[in-house]
Amino acid sequence: MINITRLWTGMAQPADHLRYGSGHGSTDHLASTAACTPTSSRTRKPIVVWNITRTCNLRCVHCYADSHAEIYPGELNWEQCCDVIDDLAAYGASALLLSGGEPLLHPRLADLLRRATERGLKVTISTNGTRITPELARLFKELGVAYVGISLDGIGEVHDKFRGVPGAFEGAIRGFRLCEEVGQKTGLRLTLTRNNVQCMGQILDFIEQQDIKRVCFYHLVPTGRGVDVASLEPNEARAAMDMLIERASRWKESGHPRELLTVTQPADGIYLLLRQIREGSPLAAETLRLLRWNGGGANSSGRGIANIDTQGNIHPDQFWQGVTLGNVKTQKFSEVWEASTAPSAPLLQELRGSEDPAERRRKLSGRCAGCVHFGLCGGGFRTRAAFANGHWYGSDPGCYLSDEEIHTPLPDSLEEIPKSSTF
Repeated sequence: MINITRLWTGMAQPADHLRYGSGHGSTDHLASTAACTPTSSRTRKPIVVWNITRTCNLRCVHCYADSHAEIYPGELNWEQCCDVIDDLAAYGASALLLSGGEPLLHPRLADLLRRATERGLKVTISTNGTRITPELARLFKELGVAYVGISLDGIGEVHDKFRGVPGAFEGAIRGFRLCEEVGQKTGLRLTLTRNNVQCMGQILDFIEQQDIKRVCFYHLVPTGRGVDVASLEPNEARAAMDMLIERASRWKESGHPRELLTVTQPADGIYLLLRQIREGSPLAAETLRLLRWNGGGANSSGRGIANIDTQGNIHPDQFWQGVTLGNVKTQKFSEVWEASTAPSAPLLQELRGSEDPAERRRKLSGRCAGCVHFGLCGGGFRTRAAFANGHWYGSDPGCYLSDEEIHTPLPDSLEEIPKSSTF
């Protein structure tokens, strides 16, 4: 996850301590150890994405879970759900993100939220927003839900087309406003594709008009129904990043900054840094330090991110459903994640690599293997690479950096960057 607001404007942002090892949140004190600042990005406990149900009331064209409006057998019962929550709390997971399907359709959602928050877990919800009621919004606030992320993929009919149901846009916005009315921290989540990138300006205008405080742009990971959706071309990805950077600057200058993030593409951080260098930004040295601490994709899937699906299977992340590491019906998540001798251990060890980034890079092939910025990016998003190449060590096809950019080293000293620097 790349926090554009933090890196481009220098403004402190929530969860800086988890992404960059210092800053906002490092002095928080919660019942869970999740609030503690990790000594390094490699020692962070994972954010666990838990798909609590596959049932969904919409038919999104890019759904990685291929969800429908039906009941799916084999989902975790209440006792198994309790075991998962208790284990994650004891383990000190950095956060628990409830997803689906549509998580608000889970028959015991309120009980899940109450148990998780009472045990000190930082709980966030990823929802399409259409099922939020005034009562649910108040419940989120009362129980201390940290954040509700509502999906939006365009304005009006564009969003409805993505979501497969007329009225989905109005339903999502209604859900957002209900949360705002009770003071529940809420934001928007968007997946960038060739089908909606042309609407980015309109979407950003809408965010500005509605005074939405947090927005998170995901780069498409082509899995589930998403295999039929077109990913951004390199020029489109670069233009999108430039637009996001411009808005982050404008929002800061206007005195109304917003938390603006991108997900599933660590190359965004490199692109931002290279632009800072070209433009002589005094923040470039700090951006380099923060990206170096974070480590990008090297500390993502299988380390900083984990997934429990609706059947209890454990995966390196929510998109990589073809790789199963264990199952919470018969094993504790914490034991699977930390195991050194379990069946999952060889793959996890490969994904996590050693303390030496060069050793991990030697396992890769293609453009990622030869990129001079590997120590900052970590080889992009490994899940996307696995889908494209048939193995996790291929190059990430979503990287939009030019050949010149991936082969040009950074200046020896970023403290004295001439404004004429070119990349």
